[in-house]
Amino acid sequence: MTSLHIPQSDPPRPAAEILPTMYDLPSENPEEPGLPDEFHDHQPELLSITLKLTDYSADSYFTGKDLNLYYDVRHPNWYKRPDWFLSVGVPRLYENKDMRLSYVVWQEGVNPFVVVELLSPGTRKEDLGEVKNETGAPPDKWTVYEQILRVPYYIVFDRYTDDFRAFKLNAGRYEALSLPEGRLWLSELNVGLGLWQGSYKQVERLWLRWYDETGSWLPTPAEQTEQERQRADTAEAELAQLKGLLQAKGIDPTKL
Repeated sequence: MTSLHIPQSDPPRPAAEILPTMYDLPSENPEEPGLPDEFHDHQPELLSITLKLTDYSADSYFTGKDLNLYYDVRHPNWYKRPDWFLSVGVPRLYENKDMRLSYVVWQEGVNPFVVVELLSPGTRKEDLGEVKNETGAPPDKWTVYEQILRVPYYIVFDRYTDDFRAFKLNAGRYEALSLPEGRLWLSELNVGLGLWQGSYKQVERLWLRWYDETGSWLPTPAEQTEQERQRADTAEAELAQLKGLLQAKGIDPTKL
């Protein structure tokens, strides 16, 4: 794909003013209909709904799922489509007013901090940087994440083998990290990512899931509602027990 010729002014205008915007570069691609499988839908969703960043408000970070990520101002139409990614320090909504059609780095001004790719037979080699880039062709995902966007954390997970690998940018190159007990702590975000055995969407298997500083899995909204219900039931039972003890001693709890 050839790059667009963009006339320059003197002095040059900012890229965010002259290059295509999110509205010009949407995620829809008629050549790539649908998702590969259900797992590629459910796993990214689980990552998004369980993520809670204690150092950021909910409206100051963004998670994208199967969303076009435009990364090169010299080739505005080149993009990658991560299975899931996180950008911190950006508004939840595009320019604080609209849901994103895509993620355009020269408009956002912030590159993703974490990228997760779910390995599949058709994408495995590119996801792991095992392909050779052809001259003039868009670079592979590994090259984009490591050398162009310099994403601090790159995560890959193979649902067929349950292989969970993590790479951290070190001196401009990805370095494989040790994952004791299948867990990775991201100190910069004060949150961890690990393998959780459980049922999600009525499917029992290993999933990638976030955990907090105590090692506890961060709950889904449904789990949080159930936890709150259980706490309310426990408090109600304890109150009933206390009332019973008072009444046994001849004390009317309603008059306290």
